[in-house]
Amino acid sequence: MSVLRRGTNLPRMGDFNQSVILEAIRRSGEGFSRIELVEATGLSAQTVTNITRRLLDEGLIEEAGRTINGPGKPRTTLRLVPRSRLSLGVHLDPAVTTTVLLDLSGAVIARSIRRTPANDPLHVIAAMAEAIEGLIVRSGVARDAIAGVGVAAPGPLDAERGTVIDPPKLHQWHRVPLRSALADAVGLPVALEKDTTAAAFAEIWTGDDPPDVSLLFVYLGTGIGTALVLDGDVVRGRSRNVGEVGHIIVDPDGPLCGCGKRGCVEVVCTPQAIVERAERAGVLADDRVGSDAESVDERFGQLCERARRGDAAALGVLVRAAEHLSVLISALTNMLDVDRVVLGGPFWERVAWVHLRELPVLLDRQSATRAVRVLPVAGSVVGDDVGAVGAACVILADVLSPRASTLLLEGGATA
Repeated sequence: MSVLRRGTNLPRMGDFNQSVILEAIRRSGEGFSRIELVEATGLSAQTVTNITRRLLDEGLIEEAGRTINGPGKPRTTLRLVPRSRLSLGVHLDPAVTTTVLLDLSGAVIARSIRRTPANDPLHVIAAMAEAIEGLIVRSGVARDAIAGVGVAAPGPLDAERGTVIDPPKLHQWHRVPLRSALADAVGLPVALEKDTTAAAFAEIWTGDDPPDVSLLFVYLGTGIGTALVLDGDVVRGRSRNVGEVGHIIVDPDGPLCGCGKRGCVEVVCTPQAIVERAERAGVLADDRVGSDAESVDERFGQLCERARRGDAAALGVLVRAAEHLSVLISALTNMLDVDRVVLGGPFWERVAWVHLRELPVLLDRQSATRAVRVLPVAGSVVGDDVGAVGAACVILADVLSPRASTLLLEGGATA
């Protein structure tokens, strides 16, 4: 089990200390006794007693039997009540919209995946609200136990106003007030987060990293983005748009980008760019009906399946894609000096077997610290739902985690 964040015995730190204790109990799995909580958090026995009594009264934790460890009185184990607080997460991707319902432990209770309906924001938001209501009804949970809805959307975002500003592949989304519109539609508090940032939240929430972990999350979706965790906290940036890497050059001889430069991430590393490269090489027939997200998703799947079946040309395209991605990752990891690299997102699983074979070697070759250490590379523990799960974790973090920053919510504060 990972080392837990320590509490403080200073006055007026009750909310922080309550979060420390809740997180310690959540991460313990089977639960902690009060004595174990004192040892794990560094809080005084009286502080632990007072906070756990309040948490018991609020129904967030429960007593789960007694254990005997050596001489003395039996210890009462305290554990989380998972369904005492719930959260919903929605991931808006130009191809598919994923909705999940999470309990306080971070477990997925229910999920829904639908094609994103066209580009009309009103239709998309209505479909989101319908999916949310469907999950609530289908799962039979108490609505008043839901702390809020987290939405992961492609950037850039205006976090203060809760608007989505001209994201790639969502061509009609110019300053769409997604946060307030969805809050009005479902009657719940809504938090809006970048999809890459949400993915990083999912990773540190569900993983077993120490509280001071630093990692780079590389998000493979319709677009390519990154997120950064430093000392256990997800870095959002001043405007909450950290991780926009689309115009970093990874191939100087690559295609011309709309920004006027050649070989940017946006025209080299995205699934659409990889599919177009495969078509130019004759690996895929150039019979596309368009470059819409659904078509790209289908063609990318065909390419990956051919590579998996042993098509050398298809595999070569994916290996080249890993090489391009390694240029981006090495530039960032050499600058940031993080503990490890995690990759995930809707397109990740299809290329994981190639990238996990190629990237560690490529990154080691390009590493500025190769004489000091090996940089671990892994796939996300969450899977394809990482954006939606992360969005829901943003809400849970406000309830439970001492790492969480204040959320910008629409429709009221979370529980």
